[in-house]
Amino acid sequence: MKKYVCNVCGYEYDPAKGAPGDGVAPGTPFESVPNAWVCPVCGAGKGEFQPA
Repeated sequence: MKKYVCNVCGYEYDPAKGAPGDGVAPGTPFESVPNAWVCPVCGAGKGEFQPA
């Protein structure tokens, strides 16, 4: 699974880790993260991420 990086702040979404604090379980591919999810660091929308 690919990692994705926030274009705004550089936060890296790692599918192996997920984002449990935001309700995204480990093992969740970025494509399956809800569209309403935002970067936990800067609040940017999912559309601001690109493949690492």
